[in-house]
Amino acid sequence: MAVEAPVAPDTTRVEEPRSAHRVAAGMLDPRQLWKAMPEALRKLDPRTLWRNPVMFVTEVGALLTTVFTIPHPSLFGWLITAWLWLTVVFANLAEAVAESRGRAQADTLRLTRQQTVARRVAGWAEGVPSSAIRAEEIPAALLRRGDVVVVDAGELIPGDGDVVDGVASVDESAITGESAPVIRESGGDRCAVTGGTRVLSDRIVVRIAQDPGESFIDRMIGLVEGAKRQKTPNELALNLLLVALTVIFLMATVTLQPMAIFSKGVMAAAPDTLAITGAGISAVVLVSLLVCLIPTTIGALLSAIGIAGMDRMVQRNVLAMSGRAVEAAGDVHTLLLDKTGTITYGNRQADSFIPVGGTREAELAHAALLSSLADRTPEGRSILDLARRRVGAHAGAEEDGQWVPFSAVTRMSGVDLPSRSLRKGAAASVSAWVHDHGGSVPPELGETVQRASASGGTPLVVAEQTRVLGVIHLKDVVKPGLRERFAEMRRMGIRTVMITGDNPTTARAIAEEAGVDDFLAEATPEDKLALIKKEQEGGRLVAMTGDGTNDAPALAQADVGVAMNTGTSAAKEAGNMVDLDSDPTKIVEIVEIGKQLLITRGALTTFSIANDIAKYFAILPAMFGPIYPGLSRLNVMGLHSPLSAVLSAVVFNAVVIVALIPLALRGVRYRPSSAGTLLARNLWVYGLGGVVVPFAAIKLIDLVVQFIPGI
Repeated sequence: MAVEAPVAPDTTRVEEPRSAHRVAAGMLDPRQLWKAMPEALRKLDPRTLWRNPVMFVTEVGALLTTVFTIPHPSLFGWLITAWLWLTVVFANLAEAVAESRGRAQADTLRLTRQQTVARRVAGWAEGVPSSAIRAEEIPAALLRRGDVVVVDAGELIPGDGDVVDGVASVDESAITGESAPVIRESGGDRCAVTGGTRVLSDRIVVRIAQDPGESFIDRMIGLVEGAKRQKTPNELALNLLLVALTVIFLMATVTLQPMAIFSKGVMAAAPDTLAITGAGISAVVLVSLLVCLIPTTIGALLSAIGIAGMDRMVQRNVLAMSGRAVEAAGDVHTLLLDKTGTITYGNRQADSFIPVGGTREAELAHAALLSSLADRTPEGRSILDLARRRVGAHAGAEEDGQWVPFSAVTRMSGVDLPSRSLRKGAAASVSAWVHDHGGSVPPELGETVQRASASGGTPLVVAEQTRVLGVIHLKDVVKPGLRERFAEMRRMGIRTVMITGDNPTTARAIAEEAGVDDFLAEATPEDKLALIKKEQEGGRLVAMTGDGTNDAPALAQADVGVAMNTGTSAAKEAGNMVDLDSDPTKIVEIVEIGKQLLITRGALTTFSIANDIAKYFAILPAMFGPIYPGLSRLNVMGLHSPLSAVLSAVVFNAVVIVALIPLALRGVRYRPSSAGTLLARNLWVYGLGGVVVPFAAIKLIDLVVQFIPGI
């Protein structure tokens, strides 16, 4: 037969620009506030608000001031009451806006969840021709895990599953936002399909992997809406701290009334200001003080920060199964990265032909071309391209022969021609094949192979029965910019480890070029799992990516396991994140998002506590200065009166929540640096800012409220 280059489908991945349909992180449209207002008012229900202890206390305080003001109405009392209720509403508004952004994402996803008809196959067996498949039509909602369905071109895939037969082009733009179709085929690590995506060509048979209500889209909708979001351990710990601070300030506020009564009794000449009644400081003033002093700012924004963190993941096409996973990403100490597709492009290209044993380059190129005509891999096509540039476009077309496909056992491929046999593959396998045919290996072959491996390339040896002709040098190019990214990781205290199946020499060369801290060569699934467990023994958190069934144990063991959407269902179920773009380098962005979440929460907590301290020293000197003249020296702002000081603080306490909503949604700007540097920056910017801003803002508000009659 004539030796012709077989036509192979071009599965080379073409990089497409990210879709522009996502909502920009942190952008706050005023219309969002208005749309979220009804939900904020519904959250005033105490049965909902009690989950946020700080704001629940604030709501109780607002209710008490309402009760106290009704029998003794005054402008001051009604103003305080109104602003306390607004404080609670603004806190609910922050959470409602964050949830509404997720709800908008969910509405888009619901459009993909159409009512489809599934063609379920009864008694399907592997090897049955697709033309012989007989199926019954049932509603997709009735499908169960393990059911097998057949999907033709133009039809929607009725549920999540794995392709068990066939190959097809699939439009996944409804899920990933990318317009370019992708290839899904049975076997390998690109067999997973998602319900709601559309088959564009051919026919595939899919085994359903999820029961109703547990599909990928269902889980994604529940998570982005925040309906299933549970508080993370860090949030629970911070909530406990906020409750403790609330109790402390409650005790401090309660002591003020006995102090006022004592002061009035002992210092009879003291001015009768401060809204003092016969029983002491009025309940309205006491409640106002309590609300101003407890950490209402972070209490109001804490939930919104967590929801916004998961929302930022969704905006980057990453589905986090829980807030715990996002937080763990921010605390990662070790990052495990596959070499192929993550650190390198993954498509090794033929770079040069290196003859040995006196062989001419043209002869080696011709033999490489013949032995690669049946090779459908990108590497095989690159060898054909390089060889034809050396010996001519039509070389080999006149030859007859029998193809020898590549096998993982023999680790070589080639062709048997009437006049000779050619093989191409691993050096050890080809050398053994030559010896078996009575030939010998040139002494310089080992050095040539070693030199190609040491440069980070992959050597393939070409031989003709009794003699070795030379080496094909394949190069896997390291992605640009990774060395700088890994340097940033190092500054953050994160250790990067490259995992590869290559030999140690090749692995070391790629690791040095990419700038990773360590590497694991000739890695098996067991080796990956053992490495993760070893890293975790010292209390370190580990993140890794994977897409195959053999990666599932390691993904389940890792603290942050990022499964590729193109991977198997087993991998996606084992991980706690799914990357819809199937971009292995996304794990670096995921770590940065996690760190931004933790930094934002820490920064706003620092700002809130500093706020409380500032408000304490702004209000109390103004209130007690007339009784204790020494305290007047601390009234550095020169507030108009005790009542204006209280009202100004209450107004600021409410307004600052709305002012910080965009920051909570967008997140504090992240700069790769050490934990000590981040802490120092937080203390200077948000600690000092939390002290200075209230002083300035309360003074400005006081200049306005002093014109209110009776204040």
